[in-house]
Amino acid sequence: MTAPDPIAFSLFGLDVRWYGILMAAAILTGGFVMYRRAPNHGIKQDDVIDILLVAVPCGIIGARLYYVIFEWSYYSQNLLQIFNLRGGGLAVHGSLIGGFFGAWLVCRHKKISFADGLDMTVAGIALAQAIGRWGNFFNGEAHGGPTDLPWGIMVDGTKVHPTFLYESIWCLLLFFLLLYLDNHRKFIGQIFLTYGFLYSLERFFVEGLRTDSLMIGQLRQAQVLSAAVMLACVVSYVILLKRKPHKNSVNAMEDKSK
Repeated sequence: MTAPDPIAFSLFGLDVRWYGILMAAAILTGGFVMYRRAPNHGIKQDDVIDILLVAVPCGIIGARLYYVIFEWSYYSQNLLQIFNLRGGGLAVHGSLIGGFFGAWLVCRHKKISFADGLDMTVAGIALAQAIGRWGNFFNGEAHGGPTDLPWGIMVDGTKVHPTFLYESIWCLLLFFLLLYLDNHRKFIGQIFLTYGFLYSLERFFVEGLRTDSLMIGQLRQAQVLSAAVMLACVVSYVILLKRKPHKNSVNAMEDKSK
């Protein structure tokens, strides 16, 4: 299988890329899931829209800044290219950091439990990642090294690992798992910590197959961060699980109303 044309169509002389279309679809779909899950966490659906209006731009900025920081040797000599998003260069980890920061700002302003907000959002984020990763396929990027496996894709005449596909499938399965766990939540923060561990686990191994990793010296940046996140999630999960179980926010609100 060979990556198709990255250009979906042209409008008034401007090329509209499949990558952008898939990113938009990912944001809308993930946002819809968050909107529908909000009542389960005692969060108003209108507040979800406010969160998305801030978190999405923050996520895009974070994704770009993260990439630029780790490729500063190039961008320090080409400062104007920092603003050329159409030229590529968005990092998932940066988008998550920026998006969570934006969500935290809104939650703090509206006095919403940020931990509950995190539990509400991560299933939608996993689904968005499952969709958005296909943008890498159309761009012929974020792939692995050479392989003889039957599901390899052709890039520049070489059959390579479709690492975008590995992550897309994993995130889709993770989405369904998180939905299930969210309906049987034992403590606030459980869904977020589960997402953090399982996404990082996948990213650690898949990153080892990629040929375009951002580096920290001789180490792959994404693997270093993934290992740190996995450790933090496991420790936090054990600590919170040993505490007296928290009630879901909705149940707590119902108890107060009695």
